[in-house]
Amino acid sequence: MNIISAKNYSDLSRRAAGFIAAQVTLKPDCVLGLATGSTPIGIYRDLIERYRRDELDFSRVRAVNLDEYRGLAPTHPRSYAFYMREHLFEHVNIDEDDCFLPDGLAEDAEVECARYDELIEELSGIDLQLLGLGHNGHIGFNEPGDAFIPDTHLVTLSESTIEANSRFFDEGEAQPTSAYTLGIRGILSARRILLVVSGASKAEALQSALCGPVTPRCPASVLQLHPDVTVIADEDALSKMGL
Repeated sequence: MNIISAKNYSDLSRRAAGFIAAQVTLKPDCVLGLATGSTPIGIYRDLIERYRRDELDFSRVRAVNLDEYRGLAPTHPRSYAFYMREHLFEHVNIDEDDCFLPDGLAEDAEVECARYDELIEELSGIDLQLLGLGHNGHIGFNEPGDAFIPDTHLVTLSESTIEANSRFFDEGEAQPTSAYTLGIRGILSARRILLVVSGASKAEALQSALCGPVTPRCPASVLQLHPDVTVIADEDALSKMGL
């Protein structure tokens, strides 16, 4: 595992974007596993700037997202499909037909989960998976529990995750309590993993993920078992690591 210390969020975003840009440059038809939330926004902004400077070509890239809220249409402004269009897809030359997310409006959750796993398999897997880290140690929407769930599944979000994501919703707006998420096997099947973490509020979770036991109580700890993980974290997030 390679741990890179960034000075701040801006530095983290630049370094992580450079890591992803290198993947796209070396393999123009790569499959990128993408994440949402607040941390990747600066990364996507930097990638857009690189594209505008003609440094990157996304025309052959396929993008697979980690998760999607159940019950939200792709056009809903709080859906992750909307987030990805707003923060990346509409600003680069990626083909919209090559951008994949779980269907939040699928009637049969079991069928939708199986479809998504089959889709990733048909793409020959994910070359580089971008991950953020939840305050409770979750990756994607894999919440702490008694066992690692291997495949894409519908998860009931924890109260802490709902509270953390409430900042993306207007006051009084109905907030989803469940979501589809790529499972632990799906994440670990990626050839390379890039974990990005920012802020002192994530320091304890990061320490547990990288230095604690591998346990479903801290889902991110499973990354210790992957052979090619790079962690880019700012100094605040690394404050409990003793580096």
